[in-house]
Amino acid sequence: MALYLIGDVQGCDGPLARLLRKVEFSASRDHAVLLGDLVNRGPDSAGVLRRLMQLDGSATSLLGNHDLSLLAVAHGIRAPHRSDTMDSVLQAPDRDALLGWLRQQRMALDAHGLLMVHAGVLPQWSVDDTLRLAAEVEAVLRGPELGDFLAQMYGNEPAAWHGDLHGAERLRVIVNALTRLRFCTAEGAMYLKAGGTADQAPPGTMPWFDVPGRRTAGRPVAFGHWSQLGLVLRDDLIALDTGCVWGGCLSALRYDPATGSREVIQVTCEQAQAPGK
Repeated sequence: MALYLIGDVQGCDGPLARLLRKVEFSASRDHAVLLGDLVNRGPDSAGVLRRLMQLDGSATSLLGNHDLSLLAVAHGIRAPHRSDTMDSVLQAPDRDALLGWLRQQRMALDAHGLLMVHAGVLPQWSVDDTLRLAAEVEAVLRGPELGDFLAQMYGNEPAAWHGDLHGAERLRVIVNALTRLRFCTAEGAMYLKAGGTADQAPPGTMPWFDVPGRRTAGRPVAFGHWSQLGLVLRDDLIALDTGCVWGGCLSALRYDPATGSREVIQVTCEQAQAPGK
């Protein structure tokens, strides 16, 4: 079995199909983990979701900020942004099946010796904390109170995690960390307004993965979300958002859990929007 980690697809179904062909992906033999932002900004979000649904047990998909945004738009919680490209899902004849499948996907995954999330992990969280808190959000996404959750999901506060948080504030911090985090302070207070490269951290902050004493430092973390960071392969870190939707590449990492060997496979993407997220 080969394990493939795949960065942000963002509705680029053509490049995803080419990437799977390039690695000779076999649904009966291999497994893929999509690191979130499956949809939006690209031309065929519905095609991406249908392809992943067909892969069934041979692919695991994490949810990113754009995936949650699609759910919020579909439930009438927010209006589409002018640069959103969600209509292929929202107007699809199988809309309910696509959205229903999306609700069942994961917020975090620990497997094959890797912790996998879309964006980041707060420095106070251990691997077990991350999975437990992700499961809280997953339960709400799959449950009857989804609309209420989505209506209260957006916002940058609270900026920091506290174990006594509850209700909407607790879930909002978890979602922001797992799907939006790039920079935070040494104490774990998130700064969610900034993009840019890793060396463009706002004063008093740093990339979340460089916080001294981060409790997940002993487990390699794989993530996407940060196209301006680009491809990063460190012993403790795998970053795979290489900006497909912005005219870059769609990247997969072939990972051997037994040996730790890593091989990057990429395809170019014809989709090109102005850089941003």
